[in-house]
Formats: sequence, structure tokens, C-alpha cells
Amino acid sequence: MRLGVAGCGRIAERGYVPAALATPEVEIVAFADPNGERLARCRELWEDGGGPAAAYDDVAALVEQEQIDLLVVATPADTHLAVSEAAAAAGLRSLVEKPPATDLREAQRLAALEPEPLLAFNRRFLQGLELQSSIPEEGWLELDLKLRFRQSAWSAHEVRDEALLDAGIHLVDLAAHLSAAEPISVQRASVQPQQASFELQLGRARARVSCSTDARHRELVEVRDRAGKLLARSAWGGIRSRLAGALGRPDPLVLSLQRQLEAATEHHRLLATGRDGAIAMAVVEAVRRSAELDGAEVTVDLATRAGR
Repeated sequence: MRLGVAGCGRIAERGYVPAALATPEVEIVAFADPNGERLARCRELWEDGGGPAAAYDDVAALVEQEQIDLLVVATPADTHLAVSEAAAAAGLRSLVEKPPATDLREAQRLAALEPEPLLAFNRRFLQGLELQSSIPEEGWLELDLKLRFRQSAWSAHEVRDEALLDAGIHLVDLAAHLSAAEPISVQRASVQPQQASFELQLGRARARVSCSTDARHRELVEVRDRAGKLLARSAWGGIRSRLAGALGRPDPLVLSLQRQLEAATEHHRLLATGRDGAIAMAVVEAVRRSAELDGAEVTVDLATRAGR
């Protein structure tokens, strides 16, 4: 699979380039970024172990001049729709980083493109793969999902999303994915720039979600049945993960992106779609509304849930 990478920020530098280097079925043939320094950095990292790659300061030029199978859209969120539209016009599928767009309306437009973009909800390829076999297909589920990290440690070049979009949206998609159910409503929401928490009601589950971007890295997912029996548990971060890194074990970000790229080569059903991104953004908007109403219950947009 021949990849083009639009946007040479930290997620490309620390995530997609090493993930592609670890995936024999994938070749990055071109990068695009208006910042020459970032562009050169990603190109150099790839060429050290993966072979030559073209460089463009404009995504449109990459799409027009290179023969690629998939365009990774790792540009700022307010450009995701335009970049994906350019790819779709050329008959190319995009793999769009989260958040899918800046608001629900743009996310819906993204989902309506043909070919429909994929969404880079990479936790499906970490906790999702780790836990799914332990979760029964039927019956009520109680989920607790937590994700925290220090945003400053990531050293993003430009984008510093609020915690709800940077971390919370991953947990929204993971809750829907693990329960195989669509969101219904949100309540008990509290939203601050670096912290967010809320309760998400789904078709067969209730998920308690908590995220922050001002604390040491920790990821925890627990799934219980109606009686409170623990069915599945995943924990990343903390001392164990730091020790694993010191021992040369795979970085969880790179590992999840590698699995995601492998799935893309096979068109695997585990991949999130544009519609999944629109549903997650509908939940984000419901969370914001619930927070404005002091935690009152807010229904997730029905039109989006129905895919209309």
C-alpha cells in the first residue's frame, strides 16, 4: 500500500513514520507540509530506513502528482474536510486523524464523501483488540474509561485541542466499539480545557468517561456486567509501561498505528469510518451541551445516529 502523508507534525513524526517502517506491506511515497523544516524531518526519518520519498509544500500537488492508495490526513482539524475533499475528488480514500473536524456539520460532510474516509481511532487497535474477545455479544455492560497524559510533553507544533477533543473523543469511539452499540444520551458532563468527564448511555451499555491532558500518562478500561463482575480490563501507562519502554518493547502509539495500517491494507472491518467520526462528534456536542446545562441529560443527535 502506497501512502501519502499530509501534515508532518508530531503524530506523523512519532507515530506514522515509525509505524510504516514497521509494516512491510506499507510504503510512504510522499509527504506534504508547508513547513519546510517539519517536512524535511519526516522525510529524513522515513528515508533512513524506508527508501526515497517525495516532498511537497502543498497537499493538492501531492494528490495530483503521486500515485498513492491512501492519504493520511494529519493536518490541523480545521483543514481535514478540505484535504479529504481533494483526495476524494481524485478517487482516493483518506485516513483522517482525530478529531474528524471542528464541528458536527463538518464531520457529517466528511462522512458523506465518496470514497468514504477512514477515521484514525487507533485505540480500537490497542484496548479494542485486547479486550473484545472477553466481552459477550449480548447483555448489559458497564464501562469505565480513563485517559490522561501531559499535552505539554507531546510538544505539538500548532494544535492544542481541548481535552474533550484530544482524548475524550477516543474514549467515546472505544465505548461504542466495545459495546457494539450506538450512543443515545449524555449526562453529568463537566468540561474544562484540560479535563472532561461525563456519562454516556449506549444501546446496551453505560460508559463513565474521564480524560485529562495535564497529568502523567495513564489509560484504563474496565468492562463489567450488570452484576458488577469484571469481564475485561486493560491498563497502559504508569511504571509498568515505562519499564516496558526501557526494555525495548513497542511504543503503544506506534503499535496501534502499525496495526491500523495493516488493517487498512486488508480493508478490515475493525477500521473506523467517517460515519463513526460523525457519531463521535455528535457525542462531543451533546457533552458540551450537558456541561452548559449543569450536567443535565442531553440526547445525542438522532439524525447523525441514523446515518442520515
